[in-house]
Amino acid sequence: MALSANDITVLRELGKTYMEIASLPVQKEKMELWKAFNSNRSTRPMVVIDQLPWNELNYDGSLTCLVENPFFRSIESNLRKSIYKWRNFPVDMVVEPFITIPNVAKSSGFGFELKETTLATDMDNDIVSHSFENQLQTEEDVEKIKDIVITYDKQKSDFWLAEAKQVFEGIIPVIQRGGVSIRLQLWDIIAELMGVEDIYFDLIDRPEFIHSIMEKMTNSALAGIKQINELNLVNDLQNTCHCSYIYTDSLLPNFTSGKGSSTKNTWGFSMAQLFTSASPETTKEFEIAYMSKIAEHYGMFYYGCCERLDDRLDIIQTIPNVRKISCSPWSNRDKFAEMLNKDIIMSNKPTPSYLAQSQLDFDIVKKDLQYTCEVARKNNIAVELILKDISTVKHDPKRLTKWAEVAMQVVEGF
Repeated sequence: MALSANDITVLRELGKTYMEIASLPVQKEKMELWKAFNSNRSTRPMVVIDQLPWNELNYDGSLTCLVENPFFRSIESNLRKSIYKWRNFPVDMVVEPFITIPNVAKSSGFGFELKETTLATDMDNDIVSHSFENQLQTEEDVEKIKDIVITYDKQKSDFWLAEAKQVFEGIIPVIQRGGVSIRLQLWDIIAELMGVEDIYFDLIDRPEFIHSIMEKMTNSALAGIKQINELNLVNDLQNTCHCSYIYTDSLLPNFTSGKGSSTKNTWGFSMAQLFTSASPETTKEFEIAYMSKIAEHYGMFYYGCCERLDDRLDIIQTIPNVRKISCSPWSNRDKFAEMLNKDIIMSNKPTPSYLAQSQLDFDIVKKDLQYTCEVARKNNIAVELILKDISTVKHDPKRLTKWAEVAMQVVEGF
């Protein structure tokens, strides 16, 4: 679909607004602060707000996309969201002075189409409940797991890059990177292919069967990693990993200063959330043994999400190149901070549940954030506060603005 005159006008106006923000001196200052933080130089705790209930935030229409062209509509959406976050709750966000557009590429995946039933409470919200059909029940099913195959369309990639440069000419630089990534959260994928309960039963009753699945999945992911490296489809300029900013002297020392399109020059990320209800020994045997083979291919690694990890940090910290580990609301923060190696960052996830309450008490929010920062300081470790997985703010976007103000007051006091 060709770009209409209206599409071009909308994109150029958004590009101007975005570039005005990206050109502010504070962007460079925040980037340098993140570099210092990620290098374990003494800084205050850092704050990020991400993974938002966008369906509840469009109170003024500023998030409504107008571009008809599907490719540029995604660019429009990203611009609108970046501008919205900056205006309403920037915290330690960094807005970079360029636009990144993807190469045209796709992954074949692991050989399965999901078979699921979903339940939504709000049709405009992509956060829904899922029930999955078990597609991995026999050894024959395991053989259906295929190596990932990456396809890259250079002609279309060149076309979209030329189009984007023409649209934003004289307004904002356009850079092309990435286009496809390898999903490394193998246990999230297996949970979608089997269902969590069936996995738990098989971990007990058929451990060798589970090992055979992990062996195939790991080899498939490694095949995908090899191909994106060979095809130069790795985004070495990506400045976040699992919502956390990842500027470092060694990998991303400045805007547009990546070290080259290789996973060795970027961060990898994984997790095994369902092992919260399994033993540390199970995590070691069925996750770390395999994930370590994958993490070796990345320059730095972020591990964890919503699972509890304070009771198995000794195991998690053996993952090659791990630099940040998630401390979820289900982790014991005191124990986590005490167990964490000093060269690894405590990536704390403050609970978003306060934002979902009918009456929001920001004194409780403040005390909770202060507690996390104090625990980190007591144990002489770096901590970042990443508010994410926000499923609702009760249709009150100002809650996020107020949370941001409270969080910045807390960290600036440390």
